[in-house]
Amino acid sequence: MSAPDPHPLRIGDWRLDPAAGQISRGGEVVRLGARTLRLLLDLAEHAGQVVSIDDLLDRVWAGVIVTPDSVYQAVAALRRLLGDDPKRPRYIANVPRLGYRMVAKVGPWTDEPPAAGPARAARRVLVAGSILSAAAVGGLLIYGQMARARHVPPPPKPAASIGVLTFLDMTDTMDNQPLTEDLTEAVVDRLSQNPALRTPGPRSSFSLRGKHLSLTEAARRLGVAYVVDGSVHSAPLGAPHGYRVTARLVRGDTGFVVWSQSYDRSKADMPEVAGAIAGDVGQALAVANRGK
Repeated sequence: MSAPDPHPLRIGDWRLDPAAGQISRGGEVVRLGARTLRLLLDLAEHAGQVVSIDDLLDRVWAGVIVTPDSVYQAVAALRRLLGDDPKRPRYIANVPRLGYRMVAKVGPWTDEPPAAGPARAARRVLVAGSILSAAAVGGLLIYGQMARARHVPPPPKPAASIGVLTFLDMTDTMDNQPLTEDLTEAVVDRLSQNPALRTPGPRSSFSLRGKHLSLTEAARRLGVAYVVDGSVHSAPLGAPHGYRVTARLVRGDTGFVVWSQSYDRSKADMPEVAGAIAGDVGQALAVANRGK
């Protein structure tokens, strides 16, 4: 694969910035590992064409001995980052027994596309939203007055439900599955210690492994409002530690990213990483739910 063009690309709804190693959409920014970036660039470079597993191994994993399973896992991870559904793909489609095809529109990034629909429809939406907001505020005021009159305390906020998907092994050698499973279990354990959260056990997480579900479908299967997912990468050259762990918190109903972070650590520090992820997730949820 030739040196990537450093200029930003539009891939469907996403803006790909090869120089920064990230994709963005609206206010959402997702950092990509080096291998994931190369995979996305290769598929984008051949948009509309079928790219075989052998081609991806030759170009994306050049100089590294891995099996086709590494490609399957990497594509699944990339789909998860893009918010793609393999059953109804908008970005990467399976071509049975042949490989993959980038089905999203790819081109240079210029300006944001114009908002869909006529301005009049947009104004109607704004007016409707204002009416609903006013009605909601009025209802809350009435409820508050009634509650004060009867000395009824407001109902307690229910615990937030969070599922944890198995962290993906995106290291150069793709042979660190025990590490990713231990990290997943540790994150579940740390989250379950927070009384404000409700978290399914690690067996629920492992039961979805390899099923290539969208995040919204995974949340539905787990019966949760939020999902934590992430991956473990080989740290960039020059980094002080051997691994880079990325994690993010996603709303299960919309797929919107609430929080994301990366951690450069050694293998011995993975329990510390699990604690940091659980703590950061708790803080992110507290901020997101403040005032609700």
